[in-house]
Amino acid sequence: MRLSAKVLSSTTSLAAALVLLQSAVAAAPIDQTGYDKNCTVHVSSGGNAINVEWPMDGGSGRVRLDVSGNGPLIDGLRVLTGLVRELPPPILSNFDPVWFLTVGERRLAPEKPPEQKWEVFFDNPHQRPHDVFASKLELKQVRVTGTGSRATVSIDTLTIGPFTGSLEFTFYAGSPLIRVDAVVQTQKDGLAIFYDAGLVASRPHEYELGWMDTEGRMQRATANSDDSARPHNARHRTIIATSDSRSVACFPPPHQFQFPRDYSANLGFVWHGKGYQGQGDKFGFGIRQNKDGGGNFVPWFNGVPGVKHHLGMFLLLTPGDAEAALKESLRYTNGDRFPELPGHLTLTSHYHMAIAVTAMEEKQQGINRREPPEYVGMFKDMGVNIVHLAEFHGDGHPKDPGPLRLPEMKAMFDECQRWSDEKLLLLPGEEGNDYLGMKIQGQHPGHWMCLFSRPVYWTMVRGDEQPFMEDVPGYGRVYHVGSRGDMIRLLKEERGLAWSAHPRIKASSWTPDAFRNEDFFLAEYWLGGAWKAMPGDLSREKLGERVLNLLDDMCNWGQKKYVLGEVDVFKLDHTHELYGHMNINYVRLDRLPKYGDSWQPVLDVLSRGQFFVTTGEILLPQFTVGGKESGDVFKLSASGKPELLVEMKWTFPLAFAEVVSGDGNKVYRERIDLADTPSFGTRTLKLRPELAGRKWVRFEVWDIATNGAFTQPVWLE
Repeated sequence: MRLSAKVLSSTTSLAAALVLLQSAVAAAPIDQTGYDKNCTVHVSSGGNAINVEWPMDGGSGRVRLDVSGNGPLIDGLRVLTGLVRELPPPILSNFDPVWFLTVGERRLAPEKPPEQKWEVFFDNPHQRPHDVFASKLELKQVRVTGTGSRATVSIDTLTIGPFTGSLEFTFYAGSPLIRVDAVVQTQKDGLAIFYDAGLVASRPHEYELGWMDTEGRMQRATANSDDSARPHNARHRTIIATSDSRSVACFPPPHQFQFPRDYSANLGFVWHGKGYQGQGDKFGFGIRQNKDGGGNFVPWFNGVPGVKHHLGMFLLLTPGDAEAALKESLRYTNGDRFPELPGHLTLTSHYHMAIAVTAMEEKQQGINRREPPEYVGMFKDMGVNIVHLAEFHGDGHPKDPGPLRLPEMKAMFDECQRWSDEKLLLLPGEEGNDYLGMKIQGQHPGHWMCLFSRPVYWTMVRGDEQPFMEDVPGYGRVYHVGSRGDMIRLLKEERGLAWSAHPRIKASSWTPDAFRNEDFFLAEYWLGGAWKAMPGDLSREKLGERVLNLLDDMCNWGQKKYVLGEVDVFKLDHTHELYGHMNINYVRLDRLPKYGDSWQPVLDVLSRGQFFVTTGEILLPQFTVGGKESGDVFKLSASGKPELLVEMKWTFPLAFAEVVSGDGNKVYRERIDLADTPSFGTRTLKLRPELAGRKWVRFEVWDIATNGAFTQPVWLE
């Protein structure tokens, strides 16, 4: 049944409530042929029920699923601690998982190659007709699979509008996590989607809901109240149900759930109450998205046909109260921060915060801030050491010849110096769209970022009689750039770096492919490109494959190019849910440069490829090939099988890793199954991949929440 977006209101008909996970009357057959009885997640069936028990720290988790078709699917969620003589009552019982899928139209990119037509950001499907569909489960078959330390219960058939597939519960020995997915696909082309999900019950239950608001205060609500369902701007994307001092936390995959936006504002990512999305008198709670928030473009996720989309949420069982459950869930994102790693500093890039223009406006108003702006504390709290700005992008006067631009640049330099200290270094930077690129169909040449080793004054225009460089009172040396040659000369004079911003998408959709043979791209000062989880695609087992593929292509083109993580968001404040949009670069530096010193060490480590990129949950403290680190050159022996050593540290259980290599034409992938990993672990892999005839090799690893980390390549000769 389809619920029109126009009629989802208090007047929704009673028939709409019937689409909620209805079950067939007959019990579904249970297929356990894919389940190894030695699996440490114990799954048994009997009496039209599936019983799952698995070990956790200090106890165990138990789930009973009713597959009779005569009642709610989740018969009970329990957490057991110590020596249990009597089975405790469930934290929650008589609940059904539910999904609400919003389906609209994707405007594809017809000018791109077929494999890139879905790489779209400039789209607003919420401004065109779209519909909301509630999930419906018809119990036809249950499949149990499991080996080692993981097991999955898959239930057919789940239907959500034009998407069909299975409902899946996955359990992990040694972890309190349960991943609950709608695994669905469609045959319709050109769709854009997003989903809400949660647990709902037909009658009130005696449990309490809790979440942390954007000011850091725990909020609570009684589940059996008559309050209509509503969203909450919860910090950390988590809502918790508590009963008898035991809790279930519900939260999404932290990064995959956030489709790309220009703003990281908190749009209310959890919900609770009665009648959510037309569910009548049903009570529930869960996770949600917003169809039209967050900037000029809100592209949702790609609804690619013929592939399986994983609409996931996590349930985390704990023996404590809501505060304890939130604390436990935050362990998986290191408290929504990037942990310290010896020998490394954290660097984040591409922020349009208009700090210069804001500072000038405040000065004109007679405001003299004594306390740092909110973004300073936000970055410090998140464990960020270095922030590379992208000023004058929609603000300021980037194409002014000097009278307006030079004071703005000075304000940027002053603000960076004012708020940099021994813990945080603010690096001035800009996102340009001229000179370095290739115009396609009359458009600008594409967007690029630049970074210098010191404050550099320069204009993006140059008069006919104006020198390339001159001394200007009050500013000192000022460069004037009016051509590609001028920009190249500036980068050489100041030992700067430049790279493609958001390559193959947005306003750089044709870059760097269109200029891969141009002089500036081939030069050492052109770093390569930047990585971000864009576009959003729930059918992929990795984030940001657009740029991972670009990295492989650039390596095969023959130049030593790299990609660093970028974030690309606008103004920040403490209420934002920034972490889900972030990635970070761990650069090999022991000491944070001071603002008054040269930042050349930062540029050097980037240009040498001595860094790795991560969403934060996976760290790669060491990666070597034959003893050589990323960015180094290793001379292959006759065997072509050097030792590849990688040290990994993680929070969520891992899914798989890949050794990726290339021979100048083809890309090779050696997959490593990591399904034996628990939550919170470390491991050192020593591999002997076949690398004869290869030109480069790199490493990447992904976890069960689609969080990931990847290295830069080692070059092979």
